[in-house]
Amino acid sequence: MPEQNLPNESKGTVLVVDDDHSFRVLLQRWLTNAGYTTELFADGESCLAALGQLIPAAVCLDLSLPGSGGLAVLETLRAHQPLLPVIILTADSTVNSAVAAMQLGAYDYLVKPIDRTKLLTTIKNAVERYQMALRLAQLERETSVQPFPGLIGNSTALREMLRQITRVAASDITVLVHGESGTGKELVAKAIHSFSGRNRGTFVPLNCAAIPESLQESELFGHEKGAFTGAINRRLGRFEQADQGTLFLDEVAELSLALQAKLLRVLQERSFTRLGGSVEIRSDFRLVAASHKNLAEEVKAGRFREDLFFRLAVFELDVPPLRHRSGDIPMLAQHFLNEFTGTSATRLSAEAAQLLERYDWPGNIRELQNYMHRASVTASGEIVEVSDLPARVREAQAKVESKISELAEPVVANLTVETEPTPTPQPATETLPPTLNLAALERWAIEESIRRNNGRLSKVVAELGIGRTTLYRRMKEYNLEANLE
Repeated sequence: MPEQNLPNESKGTVLVVDDDHSFRVLLQRWLTNAGYTTELFADGESCLAALGQLIPAAVCLDLSLPGSGGLAVLETLRAHQPLLPVIILTADSTVNSAVAAMQLGAYDYLVKPIDRTKLLTTIKNAVERYQMALRLAQLERETSVQPFPGLIGNSTALREMLRQITRVAASDITVLVHGESGTGKELVAKAIHSFSGRNRGTFVPLNCAAIPESLQESELFGHEKGAFTGAINRRLGRFEQADQGTLFLDEVAELSLALQAKLLRVLQERSFTRLGGSVEIRSDFRLVAASHKNLAEEVKAGRFREDLFFRLAVFELDVPPLRHRSGDIPMLAQHFLNEFTGTSATRLSAEAAQLLERYDWPGNIRELQNYMHRASVTASGEIVEVSDLPARVREAQAKVESKISELAEPVVANLTVETEPTPTPQPATETLPPTLNLAALERWAIEESIRRNNGRLSKVVAELGIGRTTLYRRMKEYNLEANLE
């Protein structure tokens, strides 16, 4: 039976396979203090025998095991669980042994005596990469059929929005969609149309920001032949085209005040006349409007009619920005890669997926789509690596890491790290977290900055050199909301 240690909350189970009992106990203490569950084995055979009852996140494997030896155990582990990261720990520092281990698929190769910080950092990175690799593998198995075409993901924010779409689609009321540019407001409008009783009618979109003010009235209501210079034929407007269907007015705040008054009348009367015409035309349409601007603020500023705002905002629906649904990013990225390459063979590396999840996405889904289009062209093989991502994505994370390192450097310089295996516990560091991985340092840097600045977030943002949105997200991730008091 394996030796065990089960903390209350575990970051994952790490298997330690080594014939040195003292060394196993030392690694168990290090890993337990860092928040991992450990399973200890004295030989490879007992580890492989117990593998069917375990769900490991990483393996620390001695190369010089009795019996079949570490390389044979590594080969068997890779055959049964090819994604599981195996970290070789050995006193053999020869090049041949390292090459053999890496060729068999080892995640990393550490030479004894083991540096505690190096080990924990390697395990943290390995576990994160493994978890991301499992998620990406799951995405490949997911069916491509989506209940809401184009609205891809499984985050809480997205599921709540889809629930509201289902709810409002069954009625015929006017919907006002709020959301930043690039979040997919038109996809939301299409989903409302597709799941409504009007889905046999036409979905008619119009981006009001893309139409010059002089042509907006003609686009909406149509015109008769000769209504103005260049009107050589009768033209049906968008309201007329949307009869029995759905009209989607994107960026509705860009309509002129004069046209807003005419739009209000159409919503009240459900009738209009073409430009240059006199015949009253009735249209049975359903209106969905959207804007990236806050229409309530536009009303206060006198740029949008209050009566029209209330006509549009019968049901308001918020589209979450991509940074609030970062868990959906790998699925969305894979969807775009499939579209651009015409195959599901091209995939994100675990490191690239992690980097995308940590980026702030000011351009939202449209920005992600553009980056995946670029990656589908620049990737040299079937795997999209970090180097295939735009410089701004890589530099954003590098800037955060650099700032954290800068803040931590004075304390780290005075830190003594245990390098020799010994049963003597190491004294806890009061100024830094017990492990010096990036996440722990990041949390420490944020906590320290909040403390130094007495909870004034504007000063924290300036000191750390990160965006306010990123700071909020990290505080939520690290449960630091209480530090704001």
